[in-house]
Amino acid sequence: MSAWQLPFVRPAALADRHFSTVIVGAGINGVGVFRDLSLQRVDCLIVDKGDFSAGASSAPSRMIHGGLRYLENGSFSLVAEATRERNLLLRNAPHLVQPLKTVVPLSSFFGGLMSSALKFFGRTPPQRTRGLLAVAAGLRLYDLLGRRQRVMPNHRISRVPAADRGLFRAAVRWTATFFDAWISHPEWLVLELIGDACRDQPRSAAANYCRVMGCAGNILTLRDELTGALVRVTADTVVNASGAWLDRSTAVLGGAGSRVMGTKGSHLVLDHPALRDALEGRMAYFEAVDGRVCIVYPFLDRVLVGSTDIPVDDPDQIGTEPAEVDYLLEVLGEVFPNLSFGRGDVVYTYVGVRPLARSDADKPGQISRDHSVVLDAPNATRDIPIVGLVGGKWTTFRALAEEATDEVLRQLGRPRTASTESIPIGGGAELPADAQAVERFVDRMVASSGVDRARAHTLLRRYGSKAMPLAQRLGASGDVPLRHASDYSAAELSYLCLETGVVHLDDLVIRRTLLAIRGLVTDAALAEMAGIAAEALGWDAAQAHRELQACASALRERHGVRLSPVAADAPAPFDASLTTRSAIGQS
Repeated sequence: MSAWQLPFVRPAALADRHFSTVIVGAGINGVGVFRDLSLQRVDCLIVDKGDFSAGASSAPSRMIHGGLRYLENGSFSLVAEATRERNLLLRNAPHLVQPLKTVVPLSSFFGGLMSSALKFFGRTPPQRTRGLLAVAAGLRLYDLLGRRQRVMPNHRISRVPAADRGLFRAAVRWTATFFDAWISHPEWLVLELIGDACRDQPRSAAANYCRVMGCAGNILTLRDELTGALVRVTADTVVNASGAWLDRSTAVLGGAGSRVMGTKGSHLVLDHPALRDALEGRMAYFEAVDGRVCIVYPFLDRVLVGSTDIPVDDPDQIGTEPAEVDYLLEVLGEVFPNLSFGRGDVVYTYVGVRPLARSDADKPGQISRDHSVVLDAPNATRDIPIVGLVGGKWTTFRALAEEATDEVLRQLGRPRTASTESIPIGGGAELPADAQAVERFVDRMVASSGVDRARAHTLLRRYGSKAMPLAQRLGASGDVPLRHASDYSAAELSYLCLETGVVHLDDLVIRRTLLAIRGLVTDAALAEMAGIAAEALGWDAAQAHRELQACASALRERHGVRLSPVAADAPAPFDASLTTRSAIGQS
């Protein structure tokens, strides 16, 4: 297997195979378990009814953070764990996870002290904005809890700098500054974890669009969501990591219990150069008038705004409602009164369902973001145990995976032999550490591949140290930029189609690239990408047409992308000269 070929299989290839563990759900938590168990040399199969990380794992605020606001609920152990995991991700995935300077605008001195105390003791306080003393106390504790493996400065509080006086509302008198982190491409980190897992245990395998239909004895029945074909595998244990779908999956597997509830979080991506420039690389972390904590920060060449927190019953039936868009834009207008915001600034929306432990809390924000591992013992129809993952947040996936892995190892009667704590992820391994090392790395990329210097820098930012073998392949094939989205090339997209488990066009457009979230998918760009995917994956004209329709519909209806109806109804242009299988080579 090459440095870039990932071990994805279709369900037919799994028929009658045995795995020590089958993991249901290929979001960040399930993939974390897959990687940890494979590191222990446990042979695993991970399956998902959709694409890898297509649920909540592709829809976070893209923050890697400790959860400052969780301190008010007394979740000290969660914050300590999350800040430590944030620090580890900064070390282990520096190509995707970067420090994020964060500023909290403050208008009052004493505000929120009583509210914070009431929340700590489980009472519902009257709404009041947190003031300087409450935030200062919280940040001192935040720094203390996050001291392990720390790589960033402690917080500071100051009068509003002169440069910011025209940015925030006039009532703001102080700003508190601290550091968290952000992740550019969470879906890509999920794929890298899968690749690392199968490097460590070659007998492990991953299959998307593969639904678990039931479990009897030690036999799991799987359905290929593309063909409808059923296959059976046997296992010694099952891990249920299906997030907001946990209870449904448990029932399918022959378990019982009601353990999770969901709240949806909607986010906006804005094309707003004035706001992006004013933020100067910082995240603004602030309260709306209703007490909801919101964030806004520069995300690549755009601005990301989040989020709502609304209870939902069905995680398959969610979307960003117009009222949520209006709410977030209104909040921005309150905090930045000298700038104007409208729906025309929104280039992309996305929403995910947080898988929270079931709670009777009065408000969604008061529900714990902590996680736990539960065990469903064998029963009259099922001979194998189910290890369930309840709750959790993106930042703490490694810690939750470690806890779940330890439980699986107990069930298998096997010892832990290694820790994931200090192991780099994917392209984070052997990444150049400073500017001079980056330039030397780029020099080698240019010399060995023939790609130009700007392209080498782009690939390094996108794929970390794995950019070297990829650049060599792309350079050998003639790395021709897309006509309508020049950040990517035809050969790069073909490679992603062939070697990262792409099944549908939206897998490529929405999750394998950053084009959609940056608002760069136009009618012409989507048609061009459909043609490349058709050539790489062997789609005929009818299938390419269906894929183009489905992807355009998803972008318009789920993500607010302004595409014309013509894009959904016209056949995908097909240009075999863009790229061919022979041009990119076979691994």
